[in-house]
Formats: sequence, C-alpha cells, structure tokens
Amino acid sequence: MDTSTTQRASRQGLDWARAEAFLAAERARFASDNPRSAELAARARHHLLFGVPLHWMNDWGTPFALHVAQASGAQVTDVDGHTLIDFCLGDTGAMFGHAPAPVAAAVARQATRGYTTMLATEDAAVVGELLAQRFGLPVWQFAMSATDANRYIVRWIRAATGRKKILVFNGCYHGTIEDVFVDLVDGRPVQRDSLLGQVHNLLDHTVVVEFNDLAALDAALAGGDVACVLAEPVMTNIGMVLPEPGFWDEAQKIIRRHGTLLVMDETHTISTGPGGYARAHGIDADALVLGKPVGGGVPCAVYGMSAALAARAEQAKREAPPGHSGIGTTLTGNMLAMSAMRAALTDVMTPDAYGHMLGLAHRLAAGLRRVIAHHGLPWCVTQVGARTEFQFCPAPPRNGSEADRILDGELEHLIHLGLLNRGVMITPFHNMMLVCPQTTDEHVASLLGALDEVLVRVTPPR
Repeated sequence: MDTSTTQRASRQGLDWARAEAFLAAERARFASDNPRSAELAARARHHLLFGVPLHWMNDWGTPFALHVAQASGAQVTDVDGHTLIDFCLGDTGAMFGHAPAPVAAAVARQATRGYTTMLATEDAAVVGELLAQRFGLPVWQFAMSATDANRYIVRWIRAATGRKKILVFNGCYHGTIEDVFVDLVDGRPVQRDSLLGQVHNLLDHTVVVEFNDLAALDAALAGGDVACVLAEPVMTNIGMVLPEPGFWDEAQKIIRRHGTLLVMDETHTISTGPGGYARAHGIDADALVLGKPVGGGVPCAVYGMSAALAARAEQAKREAPPGHSGIGTTLTGNMLAMSAMRAALTDVMTPDAYGHMLGLAHRLAAGLRRVIAHHGLPWCVTQVGARTEFQFCPAPPRNGSEADRILDGELEHLIHLGLLNRGVMITPFHNMMLVCPQTTDEHVASLLGALDEVLVRVTPPR
C-alpha cells in the first residue's frame, strides 16, 4: 500500500502543519493531566509485556497507557479522577453500558454460589431458550470469547461437512482464529504479515474474496471444497463496509447452490437490534456467533446452529474416536458467565434499550455529518444500529481494499487524543462510536462539541 497516497487522500482539507503542532500539544497536555496513570504505566513496564495487560491497550495514541479506576453506565473514571464519556464501551464488550445493574446483581448473587464446576445449571437451559427465541436458531453452545466461538463453529462445520476450506472476506476480523488472517494484496491472496508465530500456510485452507463481489464468491465456491463462509453481515473492523443492496440475497443463493454453509459473526452487528443484523435483514444463516456484549461485559460468547447442522455435528462427534475434540475448555459455560448471560438477555438487551440506543445513534450520525460539513471535510458517516463511524473518504468503501486505503493511523490518533483530552473516548482502532442505554443527548452534544474543537485546530484558519 502506498502510504503517502493514503495520507494525502485522508488529509484532504486539513492543514497538516497545524495538525502536527496540535498533536504535540495534546501529548504534552495528556502527560501533564495524568500523573497517576504515568506512574502506574512506569510501574507496569517492569513486569507486563509492553507495560499493559494486553498490548492492544497501547493503541490509543496516548504517550502512556491511561489507567481506569472504575466504569459505570456510559462513563469511565480514570485514576487521576477524570470522568470520561465513553463511546468506545470496551470495543462493544460493554455495548449495553458498564456494569449494567441486572448483570451486576446476577454476578454478585452467583459469586456466593460458585463460579465454575464443569456442570450444567438452570441458567444454561434458560439461556439456550432465550437465544433460540431471539436469533431463530434452535441449538446453542458456549465459549469464553468470540474468537473461540468462531474457532469452534468452524471445527464443527469442517467435521460435519468433510470439507477443509473456509471462505472469508478481505479485511475481515473474527477474533484471533488463525484461519482468517488472509488478505488480498493487489488481487492476490496472502497471509497477513502482522500475524505472529504462524508456522503453517493459511492459504492451504482459507479462501479470500472481496466483500460485495458476487462473481468472485461464486467462482471461489465452485470447486465444492469450501465448508463455510464466515462473515460479518456488515464488515466493521477495517472501518464499516456495508453490503450493497441485494448482496446478501444473491450471496445466500450462491452459497446454498455450492453446498457451503453460512456463518454470521454478529459480535459487532448485534448493535442493529435485539435479533442482530441477519434476522433484521432476512439472512438465513446456518450458524451464528456472538461474543462480547451477550454477558453484559462478563467474558463469554455463544454460537448457534440450525437443526440440520446440529444433527450433522452430533453425528460427527459420535463417529469420531474417543478423546479431546479440540472444542471447548473447562471454563466453557461456567456458572458465572451463565448467570450474566441470563440477566443480559432477559433484562438488559431489551427492545426498550435498543429503542433508546438507535434513536440516539441516529442523532449522533446526523450531528457528525453537520460538524464534518461545517469544516468542509470530504468525510462520510456510516451507521449500523447503535454503531456509528466516520471515515476519511466522501462515500463509504465498498470492500476491504477500499477501506484499507483510507485508513490513517496518525490522523486517527490525533483525533482520538484530542477527544480524550476533552473528556470523550471513542474506539482507538478507527473512528467508531457506540451509544448505550445510559448514553444521553448531553453526552452526544459533548462529543460533537469536542470533535468541533479538534477540527478547528487541524483545518486551515478561517
């Protein structure tokens, strides 16, 4: 990728000399305003790899890691006493707010009754019923993360179909399941350079095509050796890429014609509504994966199957030799996670909650368009339910390659740091924002005001 070209396109309408001066000033401001975080970051460097519990926590563009004291609803309080309005919400993990009261009560109650036994509970039976009602798939299993849920459903489907290959869309992200780290570069499939420690060739069993390219999808499946298409109904992790009108209707026909199964990863697109994007838009998937928010922020994930797939999966297990299937862990379906999921599905992920979130997200998207237009920037705004994003291009990208070309990490960090110093957090990986049931119109106004202040500082003076 030609970085200079990408930067010129993404920075159209900006005064980059002013932007660089602004970034330097914002870094100094952050360091001055957060001495306790600086102290803890220095302490953590002695024993934590990269100085943080997870190296992604360094992706915020701050001079050192911000340290959190507590989080509640739509707000985070850091160790220096600043209260921040949170539109990141744990990158969807806390999509229904931090520590939602019904989940907190359920976890507190379960905390005196045991955490994990590797045995079934009443909560598990209820959660299975709730998931079937909500998503329309009758049979469910559990995992500790969406990564594991994706890994497990791919294993089940390979075992059930006897096919070894999977197909993904260029620029996708389905957690850290190794199979999906394949990209198209100049139209050629390659293993992603950033993947560490990978020792076997992913191209042997993973096929990659561009999103919205029906002809490429048809050609890739024609060999009859692809077990499943693993996809988000809307791509979200490389910047949002929407399906073109009619894409999923035709894609489903192609997938069925070639005897391939369809897995919908709704970990992010659950922002669409109570039943996710697929159910709202008539996508009839054979399997569905959901992580992060289904337990109200407690680590857990779920995956569901059609009755036909479940029957084939059970048959494959019965016919396999005894021993470990490679599916599941001793903590899978633990008591604490089950109690959290029951509370979240029953009392948190409600139609009323979605009604508030969707209405507020529409107002946020409209406000972002006004602010961006006011500064004369050629940027677009995309919304999928409670999830909203602005991208450094005039129209939303059609596929992963187009989305990749307009990414600009330095510009993103500049904006994110400017917002953070003004009391607002958005997701650090691109320009994604979520609203939760506790987000208010005043919170949205604060975000829009902070973004306006940042853009005043990085565009030519008027």
